[in-house]
This record gives sequence, structure tokens and C-alpha cells, in this order.
Amino acid sequence: MPGVWTRASLRSRVLLLAVALLTLGFTAFSLVTGNALRGYMADRVDAQLRAAAQVFALVPPTAAANGAVRKPPSGLGDFSTDVLGNPVITYVTKDGTVETSVDSLAGTSRTDQARGPVLPRMNTAAVIARDGRPFTVAGTKGDTRWRVIAVPRITGARLPGAATTNPSKSGSVLVATTMTQVDSTVNRMWRIYQSTGLGLLAVLAVAGWFAVRSGLRPLSRIEETAAEIAGGDLSRRVPELAGSKTELGRLAAALNGMLGQLESAFAARAESEARMSRFVADASHELRTPLAGIKGLTDLHRMGALPEREDVDATMDRIARESERLTRLIEDMLLLARLDEHALKTTGKSSGSRVPGGPPDLDLAPADLRTLAADALHDVRALDPSRAVTLTGPGGEGPPALAPALADEARLRQVVTNLVGNAVAHTPSGTPLRIGVGTVGGHAVLEVADEGPGLMPEQSDRIFERFYRADTSRDRATGGAGLGLSIVQSLVTAHAGHVVVDSTPGQGATFRILLPRLADQPTPTSPLEPATLKG
Repeated sequence: MPGVWTRASLRSRVLLLAVALLTLGFTAFSLVTGNALRGYMADRVDAQLRAAAQVFALVPPTAAANGAVRKPPSGLGDFSTDVLGNPVITYVTKDGTVETSVDSLAGTSRTDQARGPVLPRMNTAAVIARDGRPFTVAGTKGDTRWRVIAVPRITGARLPGAATTNPSKSGSVLVATTMTQVDSTVNRMWRIYQSTGLGLLAVLAVAGWFAVRSGLRPLSRIEETAAEIAGGDLSRRVPELAGSKTELGRLAAALNGMLGQLESAFAARAESEARMSRFVADASHELRTPLAGIKGLTDLHRMGALPEREDVDATMDRIARESERLTRLIEDMLLLARLDEHALKTTGKSSGSRVPGGPPDLDLAPADLRTLAADALHDVRALDPSRAVTLTGPGGEGPPALAPALADEARLRQVVTNLVGNAVAHTPSGTPLRIGVGTVGGHAVLEVADEGPGLMPEQSDRIFERFYRADTSRDRATGGAGLGLSIVQSLVTAHAGHVVVDSTPGQGATFRILLPRLADQPTPTSPLEPATLKG
């Protein structure tokens, strides 16, 4: 049964449970009403027995045997058979011996084969112990029950039209009446209950089937939607099947929310897999290029194609340059891997919260970003002496100001060097640059702005992706491996900051670093003056 129940559908379970509860309720109702009816009718029989016992306790056995039961003397009042019923009256002596037994229905004395109760021996002590309480016994024919009451006889009484009883003679009288009417009425009620109950349960079961089917139709819709989603259609959503405050409404809303997250997760996974494929392809290409160059040059040397000392020296210089480029690329990839590992360990922290101590390779200490801005001036002059470089406050407004932060100055210098090198590499020679430094709100800000060709919106969205280059060509004159800005973003994020790019095509680009401001740094009395360097 447990296995059958677990394999049954929800519709069948609900219907069976409802029918079982209805059956249980109807049965309980029938038992209560049947017992109440039996009790009520038994009380009426007991009342009838008490009335008859009061009469026959006065009537002597001879009067009862001569028909006084059917036609009571006028002195007893108007006692008809509706009051007395058709009892069996049994007179017993003090020791319980039957003296006379009269069947009021026949109006004569009973024989052993006549109808009547199977009476126990009722002496005076047993009668007194009963204290006038009716009790039930079996019948002589075994087909019905009898209700009996035993009371002491009242001797010495004078009844109108009857002879005087002998005062010295005493005993008890037992009045019994059949329970046939009570049992037949209750049994008839049970038959009615059984027939009507079964019919009612059948009707309710059919009605319940349609009601349950209608009530569970929304779940069928949800099942169909889930099947379509399992088939690969992640855009499907559960329709609004009910009000938002109902169970089905809340279930549909929760499922739609879950489906939205699943769709986003699958889309993110697909994007991640695509990015990983691009990363592997780009990393393989970037690593293969210097390795292929080194291998080619060593093959030339091994084949004796470099007979002169000058050729050997030039080849070794090229091998050294390719080795340095390969080393830088591997170091950049290892740095990104370490930063990624740190980011995974700190997942769940708010984006603006600083991780105490930072990643293992960061040596955090109070620093002023103005020092990095001043060094950036010299970097630009070294890279392109023809450029004009302006040192200002954030956004080009005012002079450069104090920008205190808790940072690893060496790593931030790497960030600024990458930004400056990126600006010099991707703008025409002589294009002016601006370096801004200061504080905005709760952030220390350092920005590098150029007046070059700028970036398209789709380029701005992907500029920090690894191995992404706005110039899709592989010409090393237009940029390196495409890891510089990725390193910038990862290092700034490791400092609990963030980097943003603001660019408009034809109007240049501004890369802005924002780090949590170190609040306990003193405010300078004389900030750096704006400076313009020109080679």
C-alpha cells in the first residue's frame, strides 16, 4: 500500500483522501445519531415500564390473570395499552420463585413456549439491589431483546372491583416489554443511512473528481511549462494563474523568479565558456608567437645559418627580447590568476568594502596618489616628449589636491603606468594628456585623460576584458597582449576600489581610478600647483 500510494498521482491522492474523510465523517454522524435515537427510544420504553410497574405492583396476580391488565379497573385511571404497552408481567415470591406470569398481549397466563424474557432468579435482595432500574435480557425465542424492571409488590391495597389481597403474602413483580420496536426502528435507520450514504459518497466522489481536476489545472500548466523549460526553452515563464496573495500566485511568482535566475545563470555560464574559449585561444596565440620566434632563431643557429659573429649577436638579442616579452606575459597571467583567486575567496563581501590586509602580494600602507600622478608626468615625457601633459584636480577642475589612500604604492604605480602607456599607444603622437588627482566624496581619485579618437560604446563595455584590444589586429605596434587594462581593473579591485572609463568617439577617453579615502590623513596647507610639461 505505501508503494501504491507513493506512485499515485496527486489528483488521485486528494480525491481518495477527501472520500475517506467524507466516509469517516458520515459514519461518525450515523453512529452518533443512531445511538442518540436508540437512547431516546430506550428512555421512552423505560418510562413506560416504570408506569406499568407502578400499576402492576398494586394489581394482585389473580386480577392480572383474569384480564385486569387489558381492562384496568376504573380506580386506576385511564391506563390504556398506549401507556402500559403489551408487557409480560411476572409475579415472584420473596425467594424468587415464579408465582404467576401473564402475557398482556394474549391476556392469559404464559406457558414456557410463549413469548417473553429469559428472567434471572429475582429474590427480594436482588430486587432491592436493582433499585427500580430497568435492565435488558434475552428473549425465549432468541430473536429479540427484552427490557425488564423489578419492583416490590404493594400488599394490603384495596383496588376498586377487586378482592382484598392477603397482607401476609409478599414478593415482587417483574414487568418486561420487548425491544423489537426500538431495534427495528434503529435497524431501519441504519439501512437508510447505508443506502443514502453510499449514494451520497458516489455523487460527492464524482463531483470531487471534477473539482480536484479543475483545482489542479494550474499545476498542470506549471508542469507543462517546466517540461518546455527542461526541453531547453529557458525563456518560458509560468503564467499568472491566480492572485498574487494566493498560494498558486506566490508559487508562480517564486518559480518565475527562479527561472529568471536560471536563465541568467545559463547565459552567464555560456558567456563564461565563450570567454574561456577566447582566453585559451588568445593565450595560446600570445604564448605561441614568442615561442615560435625563439624556436625559429635557435633552429637557424643550429643549422649553421648564422656564420658571422654579428648575426649571432643580433639573433641572441632578438631571442632575449622575445624571452622578456614571454616572461612579462606569463607574469601578467600569473598575477591575474592570483587576483582571481583572492576575488573568489572574498566573494560575498560588498563591492565597496576593503578586505583587511588585501591579497597576499599587496603591501598596504598610507599613500598619497599625488606622488603617482607626478611620476606619471615623467613617464609621459619619457614615452613621447612631444606631448603636453597637464596636472589638475579631478575632472580638470582646480589644482591637484591631496588624495590619501591605503594602498600598495608599487602595484598602483603599475596601474598608472599601464594607463599612461595605453593612452600613449592608442592616441596620435603629440595628443595632449591630462592627469587629475584629488578627492571626490569618500574616494581618492586619480585619472588619466586624453584627447584622442575615443572609444565606441561597445568598446567601452569590453575594454577591461582579458586579451581584448580595440584594435583587433595582431600588430604589436598598436598594443600588447591585451592584458594591461585587465590587470588595472584587478589590482584596483584588490584595493577595494574600482576603475571606470568615460569616452565619447572623437572626444578622447578618461580612465578614472577611485579608491577608499584614508580619512585620518592631514589636509595639506599648500596643494601642488597645476603643472604643464612639454618635451
